[in-house]
Amino acid sequence: MTKYQNNLAFARQLDKTDPVKSFRTRFYLPKVNGKPALYFTGNSLGLQPKSTRKFLQEELDDWASLGVEGHLHARRPWLYYHKFSKKALAKLVGAKPSEVVAMNQLTVNLHLMLVSFYRPTKERFKIITEHGAFSSDQYAFESQIKFHGLNPAYALIELKPRDGESTLRTEDILAAIEANKDQLALVIFGGVQYYTGQFFDIGKITMSGHAAGAVVGFDLAHAVGNVVLNLHRDEVDFAVWCNYKYLNSGPGAIAGAFVHESHANRANLPRFSGWWGHDEKERFQMRKGFKPMAGVDGWQLSNVPVLQSAAHLASLQIFEEAGIKMLRRKSEKLTGYLVYLLDQIDPEGKYFRILTPRNPAERGCQLSIFIHQNGRKVFNRLTKAGVIADWREPNVIRVAPVPLYNTFEEVFRFSEILKRSL
Repeated sequence: MTKYQNNLAFARQLDKTDPVKSFRTRFYLPKVNGKPALYFTGNSLGLQPKSTRKFLQEELDDWASLGVEGHLHARRPWLYYHKFSKKALAKLVGAKPSEVVAMNQLTVNLHLMLVSFYRPTKERFKIITEHGAFSSDQYAFESQIKFHGLNPAYALIELKPRDGESTLRTEDILAAIEANKDQLALVIFGGVQYYTGQFFDIGKITMSGHAAGAVVGFDLAHAVGNVVLNLHRDEVDFAVWCNYKYLNSGPGAIAGAFVHESHANRANLPRFSGWWGHDEKERFQMRKGFKPMAGVDGWQLSNVPVLQSAAHLASLQIFEEAGIKMLRRKSEKLTGYLVYLLDQIDPEGKYFRILTPRNPAERGCQLSIFIHQNGRKVFNRLTKAGVIADWREPNVIRVAPVPLYNTFEEVFRFSEILKRSL
């Protein structure tokens, strides 16, 4: 365990010995008032890799020179574009390539998964999730429940932390699953909770959900590219995520989905179908009668948006080089340093408290800082001083030191600015 020090020389020494420090130079860094910003919002939108322009330009060039022939003859043939990201995505989420695909947008993918995996019956119809899930997830759950003619007030169970606590205890999640096991259809949580930054125990939750006879899924928007995942080993049924946060694939980027191989050949599983999910050997025969491809590819709807996917490949190439386990090691150290510095500023919690778990195994990059008074004023002072962070009502500043491009010196400088802003 690193013994931290509250001084600039120490932070610079950590940067000097950082094994992944070179990756920072692979990104464009925003500026505020002509100076490099302290960018701590990779949990909202990741920075642009410098290679993104090259990947996009290659596709534009092939489109210009080949036209429709690019589907077969581009340097990365468009007809097979969804396959080019599979290997890298599989490594990032702990899956087999056949279990992952880049497609659609996150909430579209969530609805597609719920169509297949939320199949309420008279006996089993309840969904368990965390209270205060991301709003789009809440809307999806409620609308799917109503679609089946059920009442969300009765069918949706939203778990809250204990009084006086900010995050859920794993034992309370497991107890709720056990208490509702006879009526439970689906267990679904965020991998990392967007507001508090809590990293849920995916393995234990999945095991408990399956023991109760329920399907288990996760929204990994704040987890993919942030923490080490093992979806196949943990036997998660399905997962969805966006790629514009830690995966740096651009605003509104193409999203991702995972379906465990145990469902790979369930052709009779209800789903909303589209031609790109049809057996690719017969896809262009245009016949009636949907025949899904094996694995998660059978949930695809439309042909791949190539320009979005090119930006996605540019970022995945960097993750392939860096390795998620190496990045995670730096992340634990980097966010750990931020926790240490925050404790130095306010050891008695007079001005703020950290909502995010202090155990590194229960969090990713992000720290959620609850400001007791005048939080918005503090945030505005940070912004004026060149910090790009994230404000969430009520009174929470989210700060995410991303290991690919943030430094220990930046974390130290942020702590100094926060101290003055308070």
